[in-house]
Amino acid sequence: MSELAGKTILVTGASKGIGAAIVRTLGEQGAWVVAHYGIDEAGVQEATAAIPEEQKRVVQADLADPDAPTRLWAEALAWRGGVDVLVNNAAIMLETPLDAADASWNNAWEKTLQVNVLAPASLMRDAVRHYRERGGGILITLSSWAAQRGAGDSNLLAYSGSKAAIKAMAQTIARNHAAEGVLSYIVAPGVVRTRMSEEVAAARGGEEAISATLAMREWVPPVEIAGLVAFLASGRVRHLTGATLDVNGASYVR
Repeated sequence: MSELAGKTILVTGASKGIGAAIVRTLGEQGAWVVAHYGIDEAGVQEATAAIPEEQKRVVQADLADPDAPTRLWAEALAWRGGVDVLVNNAAIMLETPLDAADASWNNAWEKTLQVNVLAPASLMRDAVRHYRERGGGILITLSSWAAQRGAGDSNLLAYSGSKAAIKAMAQTIARNHAAEGVLSYIVAPGVVRTRMSEEVAAARGGEEAISATLAMREWVPPVEIAGLVAFLASGRVRHLTGATLDVNGASYVR
């Protein structure tokens, strides 16, 4: 029997890319999956199609709404009376060029901070309080190599900054709540085969130009991120808590 069988796992941003691969993998391994989506209902239905109906709960929430994370957590919690693992994956990537008009700059930063920082922070806050009451639980935060080395695109200031912020919060939780059984891991992907990455590549000379800068000359398949998340969700290596796991094919080695 899978180590995830019977575990309730909330995954944000499950309608496409990394999130879709994660819910598929978790479902295959027997987890009870709460699959969150913002606007792409068709995408999340496709991502969860192979999961038995009784084993999944699809929840819509616009994380740009400050009240949405609390409602999302409450619905996930009510489904089976507890949440064992929170996977903070949902994020947006808005351009914030230095020469943008003030209104555009401020709007993009506000949206980015709300979706990429404040929403996952709210969910982590609820999760940690829940885990402390029940004797432990797991947080998995999707950051980015942009949080470590800065984005390669100068227009992604808000995105890289947001990914660094949420990484720091996840690490702080790990340091301060490990003794209470709260495990917190960070996954920092490089260039992953997602629509978001394809859009960035198009603005930076195309896919071939991006691939030429990578050590393996290829993008990370979302299923590899999903497999790592499933491993972390098992809680098998407790003393890995606080670690940032780089998944970039040796293109950025620390």
